[in-house]
Amino acid sequence: MLAAIRPDDVNFPLLLHVLGAMLLVGALVLTASALIVAWRGGSASLTRLGFRALLLGALPAWILMRVGAEWVASEENLTDLDPAPNWLDIGYQSADVGLLVILVSTLLAGLAMRRASRDDRPGGLGNASAVLVSLLLIVYVVAIWAMTTKPM
Repeated sequence: MLAAIRPDDVNFPLLLHVLGAMLLVGALVLTASALIVAWRGGSASLTRLGFRALLLGALPAWILMRVGAEWVASEENLTDLDPAPNWLDIGYQSADVGLLVILVSTLLAGLAMRRASRDDRPGGLGNASAVLVSLLLIVYVVAIWAMTTKPM
């Protein structure tokens, strides 16, 4: 029962962490939806929407989520635990890999948007970005499960 009782000074950083995570998942769902529909229909405007959702939604939300997570970890001294809890490791690993995937997906979606503005077809770059974002969503669902159930 590590997280059953927590001090009140952790409430605001935890709120920032959870808010950032919710915004991040929401931006990724929007991105995946837009890019998958653009994949099927070849819409340049949906590719642009997917790119902007990554750039203006997912990246700032990731920063908010990560800052909140570090703040909570330092307030509750979770980094000082000798065997770190599994849910904490899952959270750190998914966040670190997630940033890399978000950056690569943003680059691919930006290139697809540029190609779609010329040819009116986003091409394979937008498809690759849609696949990466969809896989990242699966990883984040596992991380959300680990954060809420806290398996040891």
